[in-house]
Amino acid sequence: MHGRIEQERQDSGNHPEELRQERQVDEVPTSVSSTTPPAAPPTTERRRSGGRRGRTVLVTVLALAVTGAVGWGVMRVTTNSTARPAPTATPGLALATAKVEQADVAERRLVNGTLGYAGAYNVIVSRSGVVTRLPAVGSTITRGKAAYEIDGARVPLLYGDRPAWRDLCLGVSNGLDVLQLERNLKALGYGKNVTVDRHFSYATYYALRRWQKAAKLKVTGQVPLGHVVFVPAAIRVGGWDTKVGSVVVPGQLIVHGTSRAPAVLVQLAPAELPQIRVGDQVVVTLPDGKTRKGRIRNIGAVAVDADTHAATDSGAAAKSVAPVTISLTGKVRAFLDQAQVQVSIVTQQHKKVIAVPMTALLARPLGMYEVVVVEGGSRRRVPVKTGLFDESTGMAEVTGDLKPGMLVEVPGDGS
Repeated sequence: MHGRIEQERQDSGNHPEELRQERQVDEVPTSVSSTTPPAAPPTTERRRSGGRRGRTVLVTVLALAVTGAVGWGVMRVTTNSTARPAPTATPGLALATAKVEQADVAERRLVNGTLGYAGAYNVIVSRSGVVTRLPAVGSTITRGKAAYEIDGARVPLLYGDRPAWRDLCLGVSNGLDVLQLERNLKALGYGKNVTVDRHFSYATYYALRRWQKAAKLKVTGQVPLGHVVFVPAAIRVGGWDTKVGSVVVPGQLIVHGTSRAPAVLVQLAPAELPQIRVGDQVVVTLPDGKTRKGRIRNIGAVAVDADTHAATDSGAAAKSVAPVTISLTGKVRAFLDQAQVQVSIVTQQHKKVIAVPMTALLARPLGMYEVVVVEGGSRRRVPVKTGLFDESTGMAEVTGDLKPGMLVEVPGDGS
């Protein structure tokens, strides 16, 4: 009896080795993720060994997944490393857009010029006498005003290209000088009933008397030679060619001047003349930095520059130049007579070409350029070839995959 009880105690208790194995199997390692559900307590040795195999397979799959992801990422980076990255804005640089245009692009050359007035007019007397009055230098003489005085009598200025050469009165033969006179009477407001032609009629006679009376001249209905002077337009007096009190004779120069229109005088070498024509547009930079558009009004004959006459004395060749007169458009404020200016003259021009702002061009190797085209929210680089550069307008001629109206990137800070 006692022997059976002792045997049952021994059978019901576990051996120490078996207890150690059960603790090792049932303990969960701390390195396993908390999201993994714990295994149910095994009841047999087979279930315990199956749990170990499941955890081993799970860890292996996770490791392979991580390794594959890293490998795929490395492969992708390596594959794309040879592709050109999309353009990105430079940090700190403000960007804007400008339109691609179809425009005339001109290549220009800068030359120095002198600010002055257009035209060169000379006032020549047609009768003898003593000069009793001269106009102030810098003043302007307009139609009907006195150009000077001879023997105390005012000599009015009238507009016309032909100088006076005879008395104008009833019975005079038809001529262009009569036509000039009638045009002036009409412009002064005394041409009622006057037919503006080459014939001195009774209507011309009475119109002339009305004007003489209003101007406080001797009323005669005729114009003796030397009692009026014709010049092409209003004259800005540049200087005197005689003095008050001097005795003058017919044909003597008494006053010289210019027109009232601002102009620029440029001296060009004869070799440069074939590149320009009367009517060509230019851009003039004034002393205050502002610009004005202008046109070539006159190209004078080639002559020896007065400043180089002295060079001939030393054996050096004198410099030949041609005076070019440029008329300005618009009003010129703070006009400085004889001030130095810069003139941009066209030397080459291409009409109706594709053009972009010069600041849109990005330099590439081998002298190539490209622009960044903005379309909606996307940006792409477009290679272009350049043609003429217009410094005055800031535009450059280009050829490439561009159309008028497209938008290209330019610096937004005005640079």
